[in-house]
Amino acid sequence: MEEAEAEVTWKRETIPKVLKIVSTRLPQRDLISLLLVSPWLHRTLVSHPSLWLVLDFSQMGNAGNRLVAALSLPRYHHVKHINLEFAHDIEDKHLELLKSKCLDSLQNLESLNLNGCQKISDKGIEAITSVCPILKVFSIYWNVRITDMSIEHLVKNCKHVTDLNLSGCKKISDKSLQLVAENYPKLEFLNLTRCINLTDHGLQQILFKCSFLQSLNIYALSSFTDEAYRRISLLTYLKFLDLCGAQNLSDDGLSCIAKCVNLVSLNLTWCVRVTDEGVIAIAQGCTSLEFLSLFGIVGVTDKCLEALSSSCSNTITTLDVNGCIGIKRRSRDELLHLFPHLKCFKVHS
Repeated sequence: MEEAEAEVTWKRETIPKVLKIVSTRLPQRDLISLLLVSPWLHRTLVSHPSLWLVLDFSQMGNAGNRLVAALSLPRYHHVKHINLEFAHDIEDKHLELLKSKCLDSLQNLESLNLNGCQKISDKGIEAITSVCPILKVFSIYWNVRITDMSIEHLVKNCKHVTDLNLSGCKKISDKSLQLVAENYPKLEFLNLTRCINLTDHGLQQILFKCSFLQSLNIYALSSFTDEAYRRISLLTYLKFLDLCGAQNLSDDGLSCIAKCVNLVSLNLTWCVRVTDEGVIAIAQGCTSLEFLSLFGIVGVTDKCLEALSSSCSNTITTLDVNGCIGIKRRSRDELLHLFPHLKCFKVHS
C-alpha cells in the first residue's frame, strides 16, 4: 500500500517538479510535447506562466494559423517574444486576426521578429503594432513590400522601441529615418543594411537625435558621404559599426569616427578610399577595438598595422587584412607576435 502511494506521489509530484525545472531549458516544440505525457504534467507546466513567454515558429509552415491558434490559448496570454523568422504562410490577414481576436495576449509583447516574411505589408504592420504597446525589439529584415507607412504605424503605436532592424527594406526613405529619430531618442540598435533609398539627410537625423546608439549597421550603402560619416562621432556610446562598402568614406570621415572611443567592432571592408591615415586615427582613438576588417582596401600599408599593434594589441581578437596588397603577407605566428590575442585572421572568404 505504501509503495503504491509512493509511486503515485512520484508520478504526480516529483516527476512534474523535475520536468518543470528541465523544461526551462527545452525548445518550445519539445516543451509542447511534454504536455502530452500525462494530465498531471500538463497541469504543472501550464500553471507556470514563465514557461510560455516565447512563441517560435521560425522556418515553419502554416505559421500564420499556428500563431493565431497559439495566442488563443490561455497559457500564452503573457507572451513576450514572437519569432516568425522565415516562417511560411504568414500574411497580413493573420496579423489582422490577432488584432481582433488576441488583443489581450499581445499586451506584454516585447520582441517581434518578422524577418523574411515577404507577404507582410503596411497593412499587416498597422494591425500588429496597434496591439503591442510595450514592444522594444522589432525586426523585419528582407521585406521589400513595406514602405514609410509601416514606420509611421510603428512609431505611433510602439513608443518604447530600442532595437530596430530594417535591413533590406528597400522602399523606406529618409522619411522613415526622420520618424525614428524624432520618436526613439533612446534607440540602441539600428540596422539599415541595403536600404538603398536613404541619403545623408536621413542618416544625419538619426545621428543628431539618437545619441544612445550602441550598434549601427549601414552595410552596402554607397550613397552616404563624409557629410554624414563625420556625424557618427556624435555617438559616444557606439560599440559596433558596420560600414562595409562605404565607397565614399574618406580618411577625413574615418578620423571623425575615431572619436567613438568605446568602439569594439568596426567593419571597413571595401571602403576603397581609406588609407593609412584613417586607420591610424582609428588605432589611436579606438583603443578597445576587438574586431576590425580592412578586407579589400588597397590603400593601407604596414604603417597602419604597426599603429594598430601599438595601440590595440591587447584587445584585437579578429583582424582581416586579406586583399590589402599594400600590407606584407605574414604567417600566423608573425601576426600573433603583433596581436597576441588574435583568434580569427579572416572574416571574408
